[in-house]
Amino acid sequence: MNVTTISRQTQVWRDPRAISLLMAASLTTMANATISPALPGLERLFAEDPNAAMLVRLLVPAPSISVAILAPFAGLVADRYGRRRMLLAGVILFVAAGCAGLFLPDLPSIFASRLVLGLAVALIMTAQTALVGDYFTGDDRTALSGLQISARNFGGLVFISLAGWFAAISPRLSFVIYGVAALFLPLMWRVIVDPPRTPPIVHARLESNASHPLSWRFAIGLLALLQAATNMIFFVMPTQLAFYFAESRYSSPVMTGSALGGLMLSGGCLALLYGRVQRAIGYGGVFALGYGVMALGFVLLARAMSPPAWFAGAAAIGVGYALVSPSFVTLALGLAPLSRRGTAGGILTASVFIGQFCSPLASSPLVAAYGYEGLFSITSSLAAAMAGAAVLKGCARGLQALKPALPTMDWQHPTNPSGRSAPRLPVTALRLSRPRHRVRQDRPAWRTGHSK
Repeated sequence: MNVTTISRQTQVWRDPRAISLLMAASLTTMANATISPALPGLERLFAEDPNAAMLVRLLVPAPSISVAILAPFAGLVADRYGRRRMLLAGVILFVAAGCAGLFLPDLPSIFASRLVLGLAVALIMTAQTALVGDYFTGDDRTALSGLQISARNFGGLVFISLAGWFAAISPRLSFVIYGVAALFLPLMWRVIVDPPRTPPIVHARLESNASHPLSWRFAIGLLALLQAATNMIFFVMPTQLAFYFAESRYSSPVMTGSALGGLMLSGGCLALLYGRVQRAIGYGGVFALGYGVMALGFVLLARAMSPPAWFAGAAAIGVGYALVSPSFVTLALGLAPLSRRGTAGGILTASVFIGQFCSPLASSPLVAAYGYEGLFSITSSLAAAMAGAAVLKGCARGLQALKPALPTMDWQHPTNPSGRSAPRLPVTALRLSRPRHRVRQDRPAWRTGHSK
């Protein structure tokens, strides 16, 4: 089995379409978290703005507003008109809107450019998710889902670390990082093509053959809610970590960039093994283990008082998130019909960024009321509760799987040879097998070993 797995992952790596999709996946991390190390500097740069404190904190999740609103519509467009043009247009818009913060004069205009950046991300992520389902199946799709998280995390490691160094020079220099996406365009233009479109009659026939046409929508809706909650928890890191370090007298942007880079590195390394882990413990085990490790990481941030422990906590959070995140994509692509993968991708994309946008809105009041230690403790409890729910779900499914193997404990109403019903037996005397010496009346005596 190991040889088969390695071979399939090697084929995915060698496929230029997969490489292009991994490049597109790396842009999603760059979209939001790249400017995180520059947030304190931007707040000082625009200190004259009375809303600077809130606007600066909203710069990181601002693209999530546009993505949350537009991604479902982008999914419908992708299903109807194809994915290639949407992906290429999204990358071009990504470069223009991302680099705009280098020149714009004030925080409101920078915030507006971040909203346009969200439109670009909605186009990229929706098309990219649908193309993964179009190009790959089975273990290849599972492997690529894990590799996408590695691409996001390794890209985030490079981009956020560079942004930390750039922010130490000038907070505006962090916006230069978005220009890297222009380097991905030539390969995408050459290898990304729309798959052959199925005729509408065949689409209608496939939809009519579905036993429960609404069941996949309901299941993907539940996945979207869980993914939104997961990203709301995870996004506490890029939105609050810099300010937590500054309050703890470690205000260097380099330290924030290094901590977030360690988070990305640990998650990226673990995501390379996602396919093997998922096959070994199943989706329930993946969710339980991932949320449990995230809870441990937030405990370290809340209780520890030294930078090495904080770095270990950030790494644990990255590992946990890398475990649970690919499962949403593989489950959704397996549930959605072929003609609705763009819609499924749009719903999942929207849920990711809804969680990201809601994260600072939920965490900032908690910081004001309980401090950063209280925020991390509450977040840890929430992740632990989600891990416990996954364990209970796994146990329930295990018991359900064992149920057919258990003997049926029903009341028996045997009939004696005279034809009259025997007395009702108590539970302790339940007959679980046929009696050995009972003689069937319609069978000759010599067949039973008895003689008259």
